[in-house]
Amino acid sequence: MKLASLKSGRDGDLVVVSRDLTRYESAASVAPTLQTLLDNWDQLAPKIGELAGNVDVSGKPFKPAECAAPLPRAYQWADGSAYVNHVELVRRARGAEMPESFWTDPLMYQGGSDMFLGPEDPILAADEAWGIDFEAEVTVVTDDVPMGISATDAIDCIRLVMIVNDVSLRNLIPAELAKGFGFFQSKPSSAFSPVAVTPDELGGAWKDGKLHLPLLSNLNGQPFGKPEAGVDMTFDFGTLIAHAAKTRPLGAGTVIGSGTVSNKLDGGPGKTIADGGVGYSCLAELRTIETIEHGKPKTPFMQFGDRIRIEMLDGEGHTVFGAIDQVVERYEGP
Repeated sequence: MKLASLKSGRDGDLVVVSRDLTRYESAASVAPTLQTLLDNWDQLAPKIGELAGNVDVSGKPFKPAECAAPLPRAYQWADGSAYVNHVELVRRARGAEMPESFWTDPLMYQGGSDMFLGPEDPILAADEAWGIDFEAEVTVVTDDVPMGISATDAIDCIRLVMIVNDVSLRNLIPAELAKGFGFFQSKPSSAFSPVAVTPDELGGAWKDGKLHLPLLSNLNGQPFGKPEAGVDMTFDFGTLIAHAAKTRPLGAGTVIGSGTVSNKLDGGPGKTIADGGVGYSCLAELRTIETIEHGKPKTPFMQFGDRIRIEMLDGEGHTVFGAIDQVVERYEGP
């Protein structure tokens, strides 16, 4: 199934979307919101599946611009850093040694989940000097997860898969981390794909708790990144979920992020697409490599008016989740 939430109130109106993302059917007769469906998955998912069988015939035209995030707000958003290559590069650029434990014990932070952005909502910032950056990632949404679950069993708790732009304000991060209490102001609202997809819809691309497709990022109309999400992912989603549930259960509707998708090249840092690599999923990684190679970065962070498009295509070139397509705009205040 492919599911979306049309903008309406705080939690949106749940709809079932056709496989090609051209038509939709209201799911209100079964579940008014995606959270309702997740809270009652075993009872309601089969009924939603029946609606999905008719959407190609009777559905209305689907427009991503009318969508909120599939979960406009969630009880929990925990973002990991499964691509340790990305972590290693960022730390290397600032001269920080990476602890060996980072390869065996996932990094994870708890982000704000009270107000996610829709796929075409603007990225609002009051100041370009904050260091506005996009981060292209894969995410999953869970059912209820018991405390202490194994990584293997945790994979069975995954109900939906999405992609996300986990916006970062890079120039605010150092001062926040220096306080020793984690991210807050440097992590504004994240934007999600128009559609959330059940793992069975992904076919062979979903394997061993990983999504094996390239994640495409286009910045101002130019290809910026196309790394393979299933490659160089040190921790699969089962491991990330088990990590989050080590000391507490997770409620249905918990969103778990992969962290910035990042590939190595011949065992070393990646290269831009123009130089024969697969590029990057954020500006910070490119700036890190520029710092390592030239002593300082030359690529600026995002400016007002910049556009970022993040998308994933299947083997036949069809969009899987729809595109996140956002423009950076100046925030003028309440």
